[in-house]
Amino acid sequence: MLVRAALRCAARPGGQRPPVRGIHGSVRARSAMPSWVIDQYGRNEVLRFTRDMVFPVIHYPNEVIVKVHAASLNPIDLSMRSGYGATALNMKRDPLKIKSMDTEFPLTLGRDVSGVIMECGLSVSYFKPGDEVWAAIPPWKQGTLSEFVVASANEVSFKPKCLSHVEAASLPYVGLTAWSAINKVGGLNQSNCSGKRVLILGASGGVGTFAVQLVKAWGAHVTAVCSHDADTLMRKLGADDVIDYKTGNLEQQLKALPSFDFILDNVGGSTEKWALDLLKKWSGATYVTLVTPFLINMDRLGVADGMLQTGVTIGSKTVKHLMKGVHYRWAFFMPSGPSLDEIAQLVDSGKCLSRGVCPASSSC
Repeated sequence: MLVRAALRCAARPGGQRPPVRGIHGSVRARSAMPSWVIDQYGRNEVLRFTRDMVFPVIHYPNEVIVKVHAASLNPIDLSMRSGYGATALNMKRDPLKIKSMDTEFPLTLGRDVSGVIMECGLSVSYFKPGDEVWAAIPPWKQGTLSEFVVASANEVSFKPKCLSHVEAASLPYVGLTAWSAINKVGGLNQSNCSGKRVLILGASGGVGTFAVQLVKAWGAHVTAVCSHDADTLMRKLGADDVIDYKTGNLEQQLKALPSFDFILDNVGGSTEKWALDLLKKWSGATYVTLVTPFLINMDRLGVADGMLQTGVTIGSKTVKHLMKGVHYRWAFFMPSGPSLDEIAQLVDSGKCLSRGVCPASSSC
C-alpha cells in the first residue's frame, strides 16, 4: 500500500495533487440515474429498471465516481438477488446499527465495472477525471448495473490498455477472487511458484480460467479438472494436464498423478473429503477452497452464532489437517486496486487473456 501511495505522488509532477474536477450539469439533471435494482429478494422477477436511482455521492475523500462503460454478471449477483449473505452484508453496511432499520433497498447488483473516472475525492491523487479504469466493487456497496458507481480509490486500477471496456469488465471480480486464493491466502507468487505442481478443481469457470493462466504465468505445472467439452479451452490457456471429471473415478485419476504442492478448489462438497490426500505431506503444501459456509452460517444462525460456528469449523479443520502435514485454508473475494494493477500488467504483457479468451462472465 505504501508503494502504491508513493507511486501516486510520483505520478504527478512535484507530487502535487491535480485539481478536482466535478461532474458538470444542473443539480436536477444529476439527481438521478438509470439503474437495474431490486426492492426485495427473490427470483428474476424482482429485477426492476428505473431511471430514478439516487445519483452516487462522494462521502469520503478517498472515493471516486466512475461512469460505467461496461459491467458484467457473476454467480454472486444471482446469489445476492436471492438474499444470500444478506445478514453479513447488512452488518458490513451498518456495523454500528446507526440506522433504525435495514435500508439496503433499492439494491443495485453487479460487481465488475470498466469505465472512466468522472469525479475524485479531495485526497485522491493517483487518478484524475478522464482516466480509464476498472474495478470490482465489494458486495456490501451499491453495484455497477448503473450509469455511475462510487468506489474507493484503493479498489480501482487503470484498465489494461489492450482490452476494450467490454472485455475488461469480464475480469476484475473473478481475477481478484483467484488472486486472493492463490496469492494472498495460498502464498504463491512469481518468485516461488516456478516448478510447483498446482491442481485447479473446477478449472473451466470464471475463477478457474483465470487461476490456470495466473499460476502458469508464474511457471507452475498446472493440472486442470473440468468436463470434456472444456479440454480445448484449458490447453489453450496453458494447462499441462486436463482431467475430465465425468470419465471414470476422479479421485483415482488424480491419485495416479504425482502429488501436488497447491490445490485450488472451486467446487467444494465431497471433493474436500479426499482432495487433501493429493498434497505432498510435510512440505508446506496448501489446499485453498472458495466454497465456505461463512455467509450461510450467518444467514441461518444470525451474526453472533454464525461467526462462532464458522470459527469452530475453520479452526478444527485447520488443526486436523495440519497434524496430517498439509495446510487447509479458506479464501474469499478481496477488493484491491493494487492487485488489479498487477493483473493489468499480466494482461498487457500477454501472460493472461493473451489468446482472446475471457472468463465466464456475461460481458464476453
